[in-house]
Amino acid sequence: MVVPEARPFAKTGGLADVAGALPAALARLGHDVTIILPRYRGVHAIGAAATPAEIPFGGARQRVEFLELAQPSGVRAVFVDAPELFDRPALYGVGNDDYPDNAYRFAVLSRAALEYLRLREQRPSAIHIHDWQTGLVPVYQQIHYAGDPFVGGVPVVLTIHNLAFQGLFPPSVLSDVDLPWHLFHVDALEYWGKVSYLKGGINFSRRITTVSPEYAREILTPELGFGFDGILGRRASDVSGILNGIDTEAWNPRSDPFLETHFDARSPAAKSDVKRQLLERCGFVPNEAAMARPVIGMVSRFTDQKGFDLIERAADALLALDATWTVLGGGDPRYERFWIDVAARHPDRVSITVGFDEALAHLIEGGADLFLMPSRFEPCGLNQMYSLRYGTIPVVRATGGLDDTVVDADEPGAQGNGFKFTEYTPAALVAAVERALAAFRQPRRWRALQRAGMRQDHSWDVSAREYVKVYRAVGGP
Repeated sequence: MVVPEARPFAKTGGLADVAGALPAALARLGHDVTIILPRYRGVHAIGAAATPAEIPFGGARQRVEFLELAQPSGVRAVFVDAPELFDRPALYGVGNDDYPDNAYRFAVLSRAALEYLRLREQRPSAIHIHDWQTGLVPVYQQIHYAGDPFVGGVPVVLTIHNLAFQGLFPPSVLSDVDLPWHLFHVDALEYWGKVSYLKGGINFSRRITTVSPEYAREILTPELGFGFDGILGRRASDVSGILNGIDTEAWNPRSDPFLETHFDARSPAAKSDVKRQLLERCGFVPNEAAMARPVIGMVSRFTDQKGFDLIERAADALLALDATWTVLGGGDPRYERFWIDVAARHPDRVSITVGFDEALAHLIEGGADLFLMPSRFEPCGLNQMYSLRYGTIPVVRATGGLDDTVVDADEPGAQGNGFKFTEYTPAALVAAVERALAAFRQPRRWRALQRAGMRQDHSWDVSAREYVKVYRAVGGP
């Protein structure tokens, strides 16, 4: 498995959660799993076995060192150590500016992964790559290693975590990364006059998966295909969606180390103690009125994708509702300022923490009554599954994995676990929140919703079995 990031080593988003949890789940099923990723700044590899290597790039050579480290999970982690490329303040760039040599950096990762497999002289049954940063793995495999006994012909599976990120670079990068010019073609890597690493991964991989069944359908449409709907449409029979799992050990209300009080589906009343802890942590007075008022939580990147433009347009109506807001995240400065201004105007109802705080994230999931995710699009989403596990009722837009995991409580004949809205409008968002608040005022109904969500199994063991089916379908054991 070749990944640009993975917990616990390096993380910018949900991809790292997948790359950390899926290999461990596969190992629990008895599979021998190796993950290969860059050694970024701050990644410690104490006790790792080091193997120097030179990665060929035409007439040039890139020196790297492979640091191999066995994990308690049974997964082998291999870090590609090239300090001039990866020992930097951030993984992909600083602020909104990508590093100008990202095309070369991740070409090195992709080719180094194949070179590591050759050095091991042990042929894998499948190679699983993730997102544009690893899209050149099958391209190099077929261009430079087709006849290699250890990597030639090994089936490659690509997982797209977010189609919006496509790895676009000028055509000149082809010579920089030792790829022939004939690949600058519409059936290979060319995309509207640029080179797309993601397109390379799509066109050269054996199978393509994405992180929820609904998102697999959505990316074949012009609305959410981000210009790739035609490219993926030609491979439609090879595209499937597997819902991400969650780490049920890290996110477990019965044992969460960030919570002072623990609870489960059989004792949801103890959740009120966590709500009190959350209110205190956010600077509110947890008196009787505050405890009776519903708390709406958010933990998110502040971007248009996550629906923050919708929240901004619906702000007056949302803040007029009888609820307390606890918001954690960061991103677009416009939305950071928006929430800071809102909190200043409503200090008794709104708490904003800009940045990321792991303890607070767990406290919000455990102590909030509702969790809001009004995403414009959402390949999978993890927080709605964390929320279900903690008895925190999700209010989501019906897109991608949110649509797959949340069943609307007002859907006739269904066992609901949350609330959904479809139209991307302020009115639809407010109406969904109002329906959730109405349910909150019905204690018996609310407890039934909580129990329904808390009893669902979104563990990685379920998802890992689906990936095994894909590996076997392409020729794995």
